[in-house]
Amino acid sequence: MQLTLGYSPCPNDTFIFHALTHGIIEVPFQLQVRHEDVETLNQLAAQGTLDLTKISYHAFGHLREEYCLLRSGGALGRGCGPLVVARPPCAMADLETKTIAIPGELTTANLLLQLHGTGYRHLKVLSFEQIMPAVAAGEVAAGVIIHESRFTYPDYGLVKVLDLGHWWEEETGHPIPLGGIIARRSLGRELIHELDDAIGRSLDYAWQHPRQATAYMTEHAQELDETVMRRHIELYVNHFSRDLGPEGLVAIETLFTRAEQRGLIPPSSLALFA
Repeated sequence: MQLTLGYSPCPNDTFIFHALTHGIIEVPFQLQVRHEDVETLNQLAAQGTLDLTKISYHAFGHLREEYCLLRSGGALGRGCGPLVVARPPCAMADLETKTIAIPGELTTANLLLQLHGTGYRHLKVLSFEQIMPAVAAGEVAAGVIIHESRFTYPDYGLVKVLDLGHWWEEETGHPIPLGGIIARRSLGRELIHELDDAIGRSLDYAWQHPRQATAYMTEHAQELDETVMRRHIELYVNHFSRDLGPEGLVAIETLFTRAEQRGLIPPSSLALFA
């Protein structure tokens, strides 16, 4: 059986999926891999193109009827949320009527931005790597940055206006759900559980052999040196990536409940997991 699998070229994803997609662990299926940025993955899932994919929790909130969540492989934690950055001086109150660049309408970064205060309506969608240059050039007033950008924004002369992850943690007491792994419900419970187990074993292998995936990670993140890649992995790959657990589940449910109450995602009566 061949399945389509999508994940980003970011180091946390290539680190997690390296063993699974390079035949290092045995699985009873074949995977056709697509490396795409997070918003492209969100859109591909919305189109029903992928059997299994990394996705923003914001996007998953719209797709719960067709897809279910896996317990392994995602990005959820503390101190790892999106940042709002701008040229100094700037405060969030200054941005209510100004244009903010976001890395995609269906990103969790945008969902958190809309949950903050009364939300922000003047948005410009840019690929995540284009946001900091656009802010620095004055093309937009501010930007919501994700991934490794949180390590490099000072290089562009930018300052942090708000850490949306820190705001979420202070507001709710929960870690921030950024992205998860979802599978088509139509694949059936048995296969979905096999996929979940395979991703968990792939991550276990990566932790046990942390240098084996370096060439693969570098191939897909050529602009990053190894130090930044390792910092990226340390931040975004943690025990929640192995198993969401009760704490992760409560965080996700809280995010969805708040988003439903604000009309940002549709309600769903289906269980998150298969």
